[in-house]
Amino acid sequence: MTQLTKTIRELAADLAAGRITSMALTQQMLARAEAHRAQGGYAYVSLDGEQALMEARASDAARAAGIVASPLAGVPVSIKDLFDVRGQVSSAASLALADAPPADADALAVARLRAAGAVLLGRTNMSEFAFSGLGLNPHYGTPRNPHDHTRVAGGSTSGGAVTVALAMAAGALGTDTGGSIRIPSAFCGLTGFKPTAASVSLAGTLPLSRSLDSAGPIAHSVDCCAILYAALSGHDIADGAPALKGLRFGFTSDYVGANVEPQVQQAFGRALDKLRAAGAQVEQFDFPELLELPGINGGGGLVAAEAWHWHKVLLEKKGAQYDQRVAARIRRGQQQGAADYIDLLDARARLIAIAKQRLAPFDAWLMPSVAVLAPQVAPLEADDATFFATNGLVLRNASVINFLDGCALSLPCHAEGELPVGLGICGLAGADDQVLQIGRAVEALLRGSGKE
Repeated sequence: MTQLTKTIRELAADLAAGRITSMALTQQMLARAEAHRAQGGYAYVSLDGEQALMEARASDAARAAGIVASPLAGVPVSIKDLFDVRGQVSSAASLALADAPPADADALAVARLRAAGAVLLGRTNMSEFAFSGLGLNPHYGTPRNPHDHTRVAGGSTSGGAVTVALAMAAGALGTDTGGSIRIPSAFCGLTGFKPTAASVSLAGTLPLSRSLDSAGPIAHSVDCCAILYAALSGHDIADGAPALKGLRFGFTSDYVGANVEPQVQQAFGRALDKLRAAGAQVEQFDFPELLELPGINGGGGLVAAEAWHWHKVLLEKKGAQYDQRVAARIRRGQQQGAADYIDLLDARARLIAIAKQRLAPFDAWLMPSVAVLAPQVAPLEADDATFFATNGLVLRNASVINFLDGCALSLPCHAEGELPVGLGICGLAGADDQVLQIGRAVEALLRGSGKE
């Protein structure tokens, strides 16, 4: 294992033991990022190499003086291009904001990463304004899947996932409104964590949907995500993992289990079989109310309504500079009235109450993070109907958790040599610590090192 593919805890141990410096690690990752860009890669929209090296040098000096803020101290991370970083423009990978004034302060999530000692490498590419699960971007280029360059990396945190997968960052700060952390994690063979929305501040972050947005990490392991989440949220996360024997997992064929691609279904089924073999109780349950979601969100849902509120003035001024597919989805919010919006809020509250009852018997809810493998780029670029239909299917499973105000991990569960598939480990609001701890146990089992 090279330094560049190690987990955050492994890198922290190497830094503590003097086997590597933050300067050397940062230089290596910046060099990989520059090479990726030179080869036509689109993961980063901007690199901040000079500042990153200054931060790394300061981190090494602090460590030499005995000051180590956290396991993230000296570890390079990437930042999605909608978080404010002092002195930089937050463009959300859109030409419509390319000439916006630089931020005068860090977003709170960025400030927390700085306080934890992380080195900030640069801003990552994304679906424009975070409004797609596919990761296509006509302005800054479309980040490609590291496992098959003809396929998407997934969105909206497309560039962030690619920076981790190709060792151009040890972790990525992303956002998730309907799966934007978990989808690229699933497609790129990584681990992503969407926390309970209220647990990580979005101050200084360009919004998509004030009701559904959440910020969280993409990284190489559950433990990496827990370390990053602890820094972002200020919550202490227990290190342990429960025994799988006796844990109760639920899964449903209602809605999230329909129209699942065969290879995804096989990988999901194998994961369930391994959990059963380890002594966990894995039970199918009914959640028919999920079938109401297409009707509830038929007018564009909370995302379109709340995105329209933020974008209406900018669209009027600079609509021609938008990705027109994104603009079309935002404009759906213009058709919603106040009564429609209140109906959406009421429907959400009703389904959250039902979910509490449906999920009460279980320690976690399992589902395929995404119903399909990473789609090919070319058909999506060529045809609007294909793009919108595929985007809806890709977002379907993950977006359920945002609508229910929950939290969820996506873990790789595919066999070696297969295209990546994500296993969703899900809980309701406030179950973050439990989901992360269960995730550690499931991850160890899937990687072949689990204990029953």
